[in-house]
Amino acid sequence: MGCSVKTLGLLIAIMMFFSVCTNGQEQVHIKKILIVYLSRTNNTKAVAEIIHQQVGGKLVALELQNPYPENYKATVNKVAKENGMFYLPLLKTKVDNVDQYDIIFIGFPTWGMQLPPPMKSFLHQYDLAGKTIIPFNTNAGYGIGSTFQTVRTLCPKSKVLDGFTVTGGIERDRQLLVIKGDYEIKVQADVKKWLAKLPL
Repeated sequence: MGCSVKTLGLLIAIMMFFSVCTNGQEQVHIKKILIVYLSRTNNTKAVAEIIHQQVGGKLVALELQNPYPENYKATVNKVAKENGMFYLPLLKTKVDNVDQYDIIFIGFPTWGMQLPPPMKSFLHQYDLAGKTIIPFNTNAGYGIGSTFQTVRTLCPKSKVLDGFTVTGGIERDRQLLVIKGDYEIKVQADVKKWLAKLPL
C-alpha cells in the first residue's frame, strides 16, 4: 500500500537528479549562429558553406532588389558610383528575428579594395549591438583592403573578432569559382585552423 523507506529514498534521489539536470540545462546558453554572405563568383559562398559545416547555424545569402549587371565592367562602374555617393542598395534578403543570434559571421569579396555596398546595407539595416561579429573575405589577390576596418566602424557596439581571408577567383580574367577540388580541401583546413583560434 505505502512506499517503503528504501523505495521512498530512491524516488527522492531520482527527483533530485532530474531537478539538478533541469536546473543545469536552464543555466547553459547555447549560442545561436547566423552566417550571412555576399557572393558573385561563388567563392565567398564556398567559404560560407565550409564555415557552416564546422559551426552549424543558419546560412543566408544576401540578394539585392535590383541585382548588379552580369557584365563585370558595368558592375565595377556601378559599385564605384555607389561608393562615391555612399549609396546603400536595397536588399531583397530579409533576416527574421536577428536578435536571436549571438554570433554573426559575415562574408564578402573585396570590391575596389572596399566593403561591397550590399554588405554595408546589411550592417546599416540591422542592429547588431552586443553581438559577436566575425568577418570572412575572398579576394582576387589584392587582400582585404579596408573591408575589415569598415566592419569594425559600422559595428561599434559589437565584438568584432579576427577575420579570415583567402584568394578566390579573378572575374576580370574570367576566372570564377576556384575554391573547389584540391584547393577547396586546403581552404577547409585553413578555415578549421582559424575557427579553432577564435574565442567562441
